[in-house]
Amino acid sequence: MLLLSFFLSLSLALHGVDSHISIWHPSMYGFNVTDSTFPYDNRPVVPLMDMTFDQWWFHGHLDYPPNPGDFFELPVGQPATAELACNKGLTSYWASSEGHTDLQTGDNPCTSDDGSFPSGAMHTTGFDDLKGCALAIAYESDPKKIQPEDFAVFSVNQTCVWNRFTDFQVPERMPPCPEDGCHCAFFWIHSIDSGGEQSMPLPQLGYFLFAWLTMLPIADYMNGFKCNVTGSASVIPIAKPKVPRRCGADPDYGKPDAAPGNCTYGAKQPFYWFQAERNNMFEGTYAPPYYLDLYNFKDGAQNDIFVDSYADIPVPSPDQTVVPTPLQQPQASATAAPPSAPIPPLPTNQAPFGTPPGRCSACKLRRPNDTARKRSLFNFEMYGHKKQRAFSLWHPF
Repeated sequence: MLLLSFFLSLSLALHGVDSHISIWHPSMYGFNVTDSTFPYDNRPVVPLMDMTFDQWWFHGHLDYPPNPGDFFELPVGQPATAELACNKGLTSYWASSEGHTDLQTGDNPCTSDDGSFPSGAMHTTGFDDLKGCALAIAYESDPKKIQPEDFAVFSVNQTCVWNRFTDFQVPERMPPCPEDGCHCAFFWIHSIDSGGEQSMPLPQLGYFLFAWLTMLPIADYMNGFKCNVTGSASVIPIAKPKVPRRCGADPDYGKPDAAPGNCTYGAKQPFYWFQAERNNMFEGTYAPPYYLDLYNFKDGAQNDIFVDSYADIPVPSPDQTVVPTPLQQPQASATAAPPSAPIPPLPTNQAPFGTPPGRCSACKLRRPNDTARKRSLFNFEMYGHKKQRAFSLWHPF
């Protein structure tokens, strides 16, 4: 454990702990946390790895709640547009950022020092290397009563974190929240190919040390916030979520074909991975779980998460040949409430962020040429001596 702690400290010192993304909104816990609020840097964008439950759960921000009345709205049957960024100054909420400076650059979630896109903070070698992110919900107003098993993923965006303005499609049959609202959380695990910038191994450190250093930047991300379902006409609750199973095609690990019978169907828990305690996923460092078809997380609204979505779900296993089919359910009749505030316009030549299912066709053109793709496992090439930026969801939850 002492050796692990040493490598963690060394990795974070060299790599920079602020090199990731968070959701931002006033409804989030820790919306105004800075790098000096805690004895360690615990801003929303900082990655979570090998932490105790109290440290990683809600990012350790339960004692920094949003102001009363701040909720992130989830209009049923419509997209909920969130802002993702590596710095609050890059979002609509820049006025409350540490620098109090407007750094917004259109739909770009994180600018780079040299102007390249995607930046190292996005932890992807290109558009085809994106691994998705998710929003989950717990129908409980008191955050102290919520347990990890209570969160159910209701929306996935498989092209996260390519855009600052990211759409999360809300299932039309989502039931209303309690009077004091629900709690939601943003989850993200980035590609293993892009933990950080890396140019070459460091033989002077030795293979063992290098292996530890290159694996450490792969981490889990969680940001909790208060949310409220709007426009709901449903009374059907979400089913008790189950642990996701790795069941999609996995050619990198000798499984070229998907195993649909091994999937988890219906409501699924988020990934709790790479922490010191309370994990529900135990994949190895170099085979992290992703919010993709690999774990039966389809892009968009998760419409099969309700108690009446299936008549029966067979026990999943690699040998299971029976795959359940969702029952056809009547559509809710209510009209979703409009967004509470207008969405800021994008710069010229950028595709609208409202294009379902949250992909940006113009952004695809910004993908680097395959011959120049970065392989980023550790930031020795350009940023070894600098703090780097990270992504987090920003919103005044």
